[in-house]
Parts: sequence; C-alpha cells; structure tokens
Amino acid sequence: MTTSSSQATEEETLFGSVPPLRLWLKTFVIGLCMGSADAVPGVSGGTIALIAGIYERLIAAITAVTPERAIDFLRALTPADGGISVRRAVAVLEDVDVWFLLPLVGGIGVAIVLITRIVHVANQEAPILLYGVFFGLIAASAIILLREISVDTAFQAGAAVVGFVVAFLLSGHIEFLDGGGLLVVFVAGAVAVSAMILPGISGSLLLVILGQYTRMSDTLSYFVDDLLALVSGGSVSAVVDTGTVVVMFMLGGLAGLFTISRVIRRALDANRRATFAFLVALVVGALRAPITELTVEKGVVWTTANIGTFAAAAAVGGVVVLLLDWYAVDLDLDSA
Repeated sequence: MTTSSSQATEEETLFGSVPPLRLWLKTFVIGLCMGSADAVPGVSGGTIALIAGIYERLIAAITAVTPERAIDFLRALTPADGGISVRRAVAVLEDVDVWFLLPLVGGIGVAIVLITRIVHVANQEAPILLYGVFFGLIAASAIILLREISVDTAFQAGAAVVGFVVAFLLSGHIEFLDGGGLLVVFVAGAVAVSAMILPGISGSLLLVILGQYTRMSDTLSYFVDDLLALVSGGSVSAVVDTGTVVVMFMLGGLAGLFTISRVIRRALDANRRATFAFLVALVVGALRAPITELTVEKGVVWTTANIGTFAAAAAVGGVVVLLLDWYAVDLDLDSA
C-alpha cells in the first residue's frame, strides 16, 4: 500500500519532469510549421525539423517508442507487479521524450486540420490555382533534391529509374487507388507518415501519388464538420462514416511509423545514395499527378488563360520551397 509521503514524492517526480510552458509553446509552434509543411505535397516536415534544429531529437524520440516501453508504462499504472507507480510511468515517458512529442504532435495535428480545410475549399473553388501551387512545390523540391544527390553506379541509376517509373505510373488515373477501400487508406497512411520524417521527401506527395490526397483532405474536413454538427444535433452515423476512414489512416500511420520508417532508415544505412536516388526520383515522377488531377478528375481544358493561371500559381509554390531551401542551406541528404 502506497503511503502519503511516497505519493507526494511521486507527484513531485511527475510535475518536476514537465518542462516550462515557454518550451511547450516553442515546440508547439515548430509542430505547427511541420504540420503545415507535411499537409502540402512537395514540402517536407523533416526539412522544417532540420531548420528548427530538432531533427535528431525527433528521430531519437520516435525510435524510442517501442512495444516493450508501452507495456512497461501500462504495467506501472496497474495494481499488479508491485502496485501503481507514477515514478516508473514517468520514467518510461521520459525515455521516449514524451514532453517533447506531445506539443510537437499537437502542433502538427492542428496545422494539418487547418491546411486540409484550406485545401478542401480550394479544391472546390479554385482547383487550377491549388494544383498549380502543388506543381510548383513538387518541381522546386525535385530541383533542390536533384542538386543534393549524385548517381555514381548502375545500381543507383536503376533505383532512380524504378522510383521515377513507379511514381509516374501511380500518378495516373488508377480506379483501384482512387476509390480504394479501407485497406488502401491504411497503406496510404503507413507510407505517408513514414515519409514525413525524411528531410526533403513529403508524405503528402506520396498521398498524391497514391491518389489519396484529395480524398483524405476532404474526409478530414467532413469529419471535423460532422463532429461540430453533433453539438447542434448532427448525425452520429455521419461521424462514424468519416471517422472510420480517418481512424484507419491514423492506424496506418502508426503502423508505418514503427515499421516502414525503420525499413527506410535501414535502407539508408545499407545504401544511402541508392535509397535517396529512388526517393528523389519519386518526386520527379510525381510531377504528373497535378496535371492528371486537373485533366482527368476536374475536366480542365488547357486554354491560354488556364495555362497562365497554372504557371503563375506554380511559380508561387516554387518560390515558397526555394525560400525554405535558402533557410535550410545545410540540408545534406548524405548525412541526414
């Protein structure tokens, strides 16, 4: 049985480990920036993490989250195995740098909700502008990334060709992906979230390649609307319908974070140049996606006016990425 003095000690341990509010706010703002980057194709949240100087800490925190630590945390909060111990639970949380991850993930989540709302509206009201910006983001990212890599062997060249072909083919109109069920959503979440931790590679770009970007942006917006509508007597079934897709995407993201992301890191360790050649080629091949979306899905006719609008929007997107690159002058794919 826990005494009052030991309870007081454990409470002091808990509150003593929490960082000051200003650090929470700083990390939350960084999360907002990362989430904003991750929510649009062509810009990587990993790049923002590099600029903010938290990239190595982020990778360390993510890799520290393991099933064993999750079990240890739950055991510390159950009466079994020596009784409930806040101190043990806090020790596990500190091992995974939870006080850093909580505000960071919170900021990322808020930014993604806000940006996807903007994308949802723009997709309906101004698709040429939206996908023009996306094209510029992707094109500028491709230029920057191509500048940072070198292909010295036939194997690296082959990896680049495979990456380009995969992205180019998937960026076309594929019915299975466009109207895929929850399994496609799960896989898309796993792939996208895994890519979000890589500097220069955008998780949202991979969603575009898989034909899931617009779908997930719209679904998340509808889900938030349905949740807010519950306050005024909205439909619970509507929340369940959209929420199921959102939850499946999040579950895929968690699975990818602990599986695919580790595979990518091992591939980088085994052959960094070939792996990045493949990933960068994905970005180049994905340039087809915005054009396909406008031509096939939106039925845009490429008049002189539409081409001019698209080009102007692409220029704006390109400038945004170039400005980010200017601040991230130390981006080095060979050492990231």
